[in-house]
Amino acid sequence: MLKKRIIVCLDVKDGRTTKGVKFLDNVDIGDPVEMAAEYYRQGVDELVFYDIMASARDRGPTLDLISRVASRVFIPFCVGGGISTVEDIRNTIQAGAEKVSLNSPAVRNPALIGEGAAIFGCQCIVLGMDAKRDPAMESGYRVYVNGGRVATELDALAWALEAERLGAGEIVLNSIDADGTREGYELDLTRMISEAVSIPVVASGGAGTPAHMAQVLTEGKADAALIASMVHSGEYTVGGIKDELHRAGIPVRIPR
Repeated sequence: MLKKRIIVCLDVKDGRTTKGVKFLDNVDIGDPVEMAAEYYRQGVDELVFYDIMASARDRGPTLDLISRVASRVFIPFCVGGGISTVEDIRNTIQAGAEKVSLNSPAVRNPALIGEGAAIFGCQCIVLGMDAKRDPAMESGYRVYVNGGRVATELDALAWALEAERLGAGEIVLNSIDADGTREGYELDLTRMISEAVSIPVVASGGAGTPAHMAQVLTEGKADAALIASMVHSGEYTVGGIKDELHRAGIPVRIPR
């Protein structure tokens, strides 16, 4: 049986890790380089690094910071934020990332997904999607861009299927409604997307306890669970979470 992945997300603003609730009221919580090194030490399977202001400010990825994080971790490392051209993808991978997450730039230019996949391989191209409940959309969820600040006319399910067709190798699916609440993942959204696509889906937004993670990895059909607040707060460690998931019968990689 394939192991379920535990991924820690570092949202970065102005060179510092930040955390908010439903993309609002962000506060500084530390140095992303040191935090990445600590989560690697704890046994996290992957890291995701999002520059949450890059697209809104219309600038590219922060390559120096990416390089410094990559020098401290030796696990898959995905970077998102401000990656809007093939050259940005190339520079980010050369700086040390294994994957790039395309969110707002992919909405504006869907061809970027296919161009990136053709050059660097589907496994390097991740669709980052921020979705929010909206009964006006066919699936019940609308896609947002620019760090969850701007609504689009894209339906979340239709966009996931289109991204897979274009060549995305994975989807990181973030629920704006659940983000930072620590009240549990958006199971209906996660299950809908996971059952519709054949590529891995990473559930994001709402993790508060290992039980929430177990629920989204089983009922939500997710291939991986992304966490932030529950470890940033110091309440849980990655190793402790994995032990609880293992006891719950979830197949995870236990560090030896």
